[in-house]
Amino acid sequence: MDTTVLAVFLFVYLGMILGGLPGLAIDRTGIALLGAIGLLAAGRISPEEARDAIDVPTMGLLFGLMVVSAQFRLGGFYTKVTRSLAAAEVSPESLLAALIAISAPLSALLANDIICLAMAPVLIEGCERRGLNPVPFLLALACASNVGSAATLIGNPQNMLIGQSLRLSFGGYLLEAAVPTILGLAATWWVIALQFRERWHLSLPVREAEAPPFDRWQSGKGLGVLTALIVAFFAAPWPREVLALAAAGLLLTSRKMATRSILGLVDWHLLTLFAGLFIVNKALETSGLLALLMEQLANAGADLKHPAWLFGATVVLSNLVSNVPATMLLLPAATHPLAGPILALSSTLAGNLFIVGSIANIIVVDQAARMGVRIGWREHARVGAPVTALTLAIAAGWLWLRSFG
Repeated sequence: MDTTVLAVFLFVYLGMILGGLPGLAIDRTGIALLGAIGLLAAGRISPEEARDAIDVPTMGLLFGLMVVSAQFRLGGFYTKVTRSLAAAEVSPESLLAALIAISAPLSALLANDIICLAMAPVLIEGCERRGLNPVPFLLALACASNVGSAATLIGNPQNMLIGQSLRLSFGGYLLEAAVPTILGLAATWWVIALQFRERWHLSLPVREAEAPPFDRWQSGKGLGVLTALIVAFFAAPWPREVLALAAAGLLLTSRKMATRSILGLVDWHLLTLFAGLFIVNKALETSGLLALLMEQLANAGADLKHPAWLFGATVVLSNLVSNVPATMLLLPAATHPLAGPILALSSTLAGNLFIVGSIANIIVVDQAARMGVRIGWREHARVGAPVTALTLAIAAGWLWLRSFG
């Protein structure tokens, strides 16, 4: 047993659980990077092996889609959509349904983290103008963006990783995920509408959100490129990462949108986290420790290659170490024909349980705090726990039916 590799692995994944290290201003990204550096310095992985461990197609797909989403944000598309939505003269229940119906598909196509970052401040402003309590709508934004992102292989980082690693069909996965996603969104609306039925209205001072103004041409350009990209994902024979990078390159060749502005919205921290975890997990796999652990679990009756065990382990690990590290760790066990949908749906839907369960939740709570709206962990859990339980039950039932069929 290679104790150095094991020690580094435990150090990194403990950091994933804690979100940092006591006494140090280091986050999950820094911990993953530190672990990779430690393995290189200890000679447990060579520079060439570290380079090859990084899944370039997944990184390319992530980067390309981040650029596409940055185009929409800089063009004020999210601002326009959110302000138009908030101004609609409908009941609070109908507004909640409309918010879920809009934020979910946007998250499925443009990555849920960016959707929450761009929409949350503008949503608060719109609620305050109407005298509405912004909390149920913010919780709906976070939950719906997580549930909606489960519908496609580009809705969130872990789905991109799963799709690339297991070479899943874009259309095939969509067919598997569509039913539990739609039912999960309906369950999300029901839970929030039930809990806030007597607490829709709240008088708060109106605070203007800082958001890019709407640019019809830039937003239209983004929509055109995104539409072509989605069609290509379904029909074109080229790899998804190549298509995404081509879309990014097209958007970067702009006369008005500065490259610095676009690349400034790329989540370099997430890309660095991926690179660090790729290296740490590769070292664990090469050492034979991962295979040994899985063998011992199987001997104890917990075979992670079995759909039920894989589903349960993903839910638990996603809430312990976050969904991206959990997915990376469990991918070697993804051998069942439905392993891709199992990993993608369970890791994504589990993220609604706690605030720290997904980056989308953290972003919404943080953006709300910046505008004077507090969402504590208990208030989030009162919505997040039943939403998570219902959506996971729906997904488990659907996957069981598909597996049985």
